[in-house]
Amino acid sequence: MAKPKRNPANYAVNQVLRGVIGVALALPYRWRVPFMGWVMARIVAPIAGYDKRVRANLALIRPDLPAAEVRRLMRRVPDNFGRSLIEIYSGQEFTDRVKDIAFSGDGAAALKQARDQGRPVILVTGHFGNYDAPRAALIARGYPVGGLYNPMSNAYFNDRYVAAISGLGTPVFERGRRGLAAMVKFLKAGGIVGMVADHYMKHGLPLDFMGTPAYTAISAAEMAIKYDALLVPIYGIRQPDGLSFDIRVEAPVPHGDPVAMTQALNDSLSALVADHMDQWFWIHRRWKAPPKDR
Repeated sequence: MAKPKRNPANYAVNQVLRGVIGVALALPYRWRVPFMGWVMARIVAPIAGYDKRVRANLALIRPDLPAAEVRRLMRRVPDNFGRSLIEIYSGQEFTDRVKDIAFSGDGAAALKQARDQGRPVILVTGHFGNYDAPRAALIARGYPVGGLYNPMSNAYFNDRYVAAISGLGTPVFERGRRGLAAMVKFLKAGGIVGMVADHYMKHGLPLDFMGTPAYTAISAAEMAIKYDALLVPIYGIRQPDGLSFDIRVEAPVPHGDPVAMTQALNDSLSALVADHMDQWFWIHRRWKAPPKDR
């Protein structure tokens, strides 16, 4: 995995982002979140090309969508992204918003039982709603949750992002050999690890995701089997007010073939996206082709 880079261009981008985030953080929370959503949707997305990427991904996966709905999603998707970003940077204020939410779904009781018994758990989510809402809520309730993250290419922004996600709770593990070793040690000791599993992984397998093959890592399922850990899909679903969440804990995926287990995770997220099209990060390059030397 490429290391985060420090160069003049990345420094300039980071300074702009610091300024925008600083302005947002100066606002009351109820204004801050929609403000950052507006900035991301109306200013950042057109400049960064996010709106075009949303349109391209929708053309691949949902070519049946009316043009008006595509245009709506080109604004709503980056709006949710901006809201999620500033929520993570809001630290304790964000935690206070989610800590008392009653969990929905069939897996909440199994998750609590595993915590009480000291059994390892792997929580799997996607770039959907706010993926850090469940982690913040669980940590606030005394669950020992660590998070696995992918470092960003901009080293300056990555430093601030890691500080922000650490502010919601630790430990956090950087994807890479050293981070994975620390994560496994934490998991084997009865910890709970959260990971976002809908990244493009060039060494993964072409599993179905929203009806189209997407290269997907099966490592979460393999680790669940190896360390006798529950494998639990979990999501922070943004509610119509744009500020609150439904934290859904789905039933654990039964142990078996790792490929079938991973496909079950893909199917879980696909079903949720179908119900909330504007909450998945369609700005991702999720369906890239594998490298020629794969």
